[in-house]
Amino acid sequence: MKTSTRHQVHISRVGHLHINGEPQVVPDGVDPSQVVLQALHIEAAGRGMPLLVQVHDERTSSLFDMQVMPDGTTQAALPASPAPQAAPAESQRQAGSLLERLATAQAAGRAHDFDNAIPAADNLLHQLTAEQGDTAPETLKAAQFRADLAYLSGEFAFATASWTWIALAWLDRLGRGTRRTQVAAQNAAQAWMQLPLHAAVPLAADLINMLSEVAAPERTATMRAQITQRLEQPGL
Repeated sequence: MKTSTRHQVHISRVGHLHINGEPQVVPDGVDPSQVVLQALHIEAAGRGMPLLVQVHDERTSSLFDMQVMPDGTTQAALPASPAPQAAPAESQRQAGSLLERLATAQAAGRAHDFDNAIPAADNLLHQLTAEQGDTAPETLKAAQFRADLAYLSGEFAFATASWTWIALAWLDRLGRGTRRTQVAAQNAAQAWMQLPLHAAVPLAADLINMLSEVAAPERTATMRAQITQRLEQPGL
């Protein structure tokens, strides 16, 4: 089945929604992702073909491609191939509604409903890891969302370890000094600072090594100095 040209969706940090540069009305109490799905489902149904959509959600620093199908479901966008191949039935069943699942997890996270948000994020992360690999861009973005949930729920050790790994994964994929690696590095350091000292010490070496790798040393000198200063507190 053919797809249309790519549609651009942008959701700001405060929930403002634009589709192809046009502002959209988001009713009170409704997640912007639900408005996106409703609007694009109508267009996909009218055209009788899937819509290829790139979503940039600043609330979770996520950027991903998906397809909105004429029946209103969504699935991860697949790379173009020389010869179209039918997706296996199992893949079709597992694809589900990626946008709906992400929107549900995000809404639960913002409401601090971690009992629902964390399992939902874990399921998305496991699916993407299995389908695309543990360092694929979409997998890393899902890992970022999971690390955010860890921070918000007070799992600072998990958040520190996750962001440290994410920073190194972006480093391998994008190189030193890129914005994604820098943000991940800063998030790792911030999470580490929230830990009680006895829990922070075992994670310090990996954190400092990561900070030394992801950018020129002088760019992370302040963060590394703050970590070292904390480790030198009396009582260790």
